[in-house]
Amino acid sequence: MKSHAGILAAAGALALAGMLTGAGTAVAEDLFLALENSSSAAVVEFYTSPSDVNEWEEDVLGVDVLGPGEAVDVTIADGRTQCFYDLRFVFSDNTVFEDHNVDLCETGSYMLSD
Repeated sequence: MKSHAGILAAAGALALAGMLTGAGTAVAEDLFLALENSSSAAVVEFYTSPSDVNEWEEDVLGVDVLGPGEAVDVTIADGRTQCFYDLRFVFSDNTVFEDHNVDLCETGSYMLSD
């Protein structure tokens, strides 16, 4: 069975202007992530969930598939103000990879590879 390793590629900090107001009150902001699949298997399901939530949210890809060598821009617009998310990837070869406590405010990209 193949194992898929996630490589956090910091392609530059994501500028989330307005994450905090001048008074220090947090406001909801969308998070943006460039997701690249450099593995040899297609990603058939992709879940995100705030790190402090014990359940996976809906499949971000829906009916779509992220094939090997493909990339997609993902927007997480869940109305929350936090940065740390857990990521779960299900591949076409039935393997699953999870990465926990990923700071999506500090990275704008995520690459999957074998």
